[in-house]
Amino acid sequence: MNVTKSTIKICGLRTIPMVVSLGTLAIDDVGFMFAPSKRIVTAEFAGTMIKALRMTGSFARAVGVFVNPSLDMLAQTLNAAPLDVIQLHGQETPEFCREVKQRFNNITICKVFAVRNEGDPTVIASQLDPYRGVCDSILLDTYDPHIGGGTGETFAWSRIPSYQAWARAAGIPLIVAGGLKPDNVGELIKTYQPDGVDVSSGVEIEGIKDILLIKTFIERVRQNDK
Repeated sequence: MNVTKSTIKICGLRTIPMVVSLGTLAIDDVGFMFAPSKRIVTAEFAGTMIKALRMTGSFARAVGVFVNPSLDMLAQTLNAAPLDVIQLHGQETPEFCREVKQRFNNITICKVFAVRNEGDPTVIASQLDPYRGVCDSILLDTYDPHIGGGTGETFAWSRIPSYQAWARAAGIPLIVAGGLKPDNVGELIKTYQPDGVDVSSGVEIEGIKDILLIKTFIERVRQNDK
C-alpha cells in the first residue's frame, strides 16, 4: 500500500544550534520570519542559518514568511538569504503574486488564507479562484482581526474540506497551520489528510523551540499518514 506523507514545516527559527539539530530530522521545510513578530530575524542572519542548515546535508526548503512586503523588500531579503519559498501571509493580491514570480525567476509562492469559523463555505472558491496559477500552494491559518497569524489557536477544522476541494482542483498542495502541536496533529492528519502541516509555537517551551517536542510532533504526523 502506498503511503502519502504530509510535508512538515517547522517555522520561526531563530538560532543556529536549532537549525543544525533540525538538519538531521525528516522535515521538509524550515521557516524564517521577516514580518513583525517575536520570532523575526534579519535577512543576513537567516542567510547564516540557511548556510548552517545546508552544511548538515539537509535538503529542507528554506521558507521566508512575509506580511504585505514590497518587491524591494523581497529583493533585499533574497539577496542575503537564499530562500526556496516565499510565504505571503497578508493581503497580497493575485497581481502581486504574479509580479513576485516574474521578478524572482518563478520562485515558489505559498499564499496564506486566514480561516474564519463562520461564513458561507460556498464562497471560498470565488475568493481563491483569482490565485489559480499564481501560487504554488495554499496555507490555512487561524483568522485574527489584529495579527496576520501565529496566534497559537486552532480554527474550525470542519472548514478544511472546502479549501481542500479547491486546492485539489487547482492541482496544488494544501497546508494547515494554526494551533498545531503534538497532542492534536495526529487527529488532523487522520481526519483530513492535508498535504502538509506547519508548526511554530506548538513545539516551543516558553517561546523557545524544543527538540523533543519537534521529534514528537514528527512522530505523530508519521503515525497517522495514510
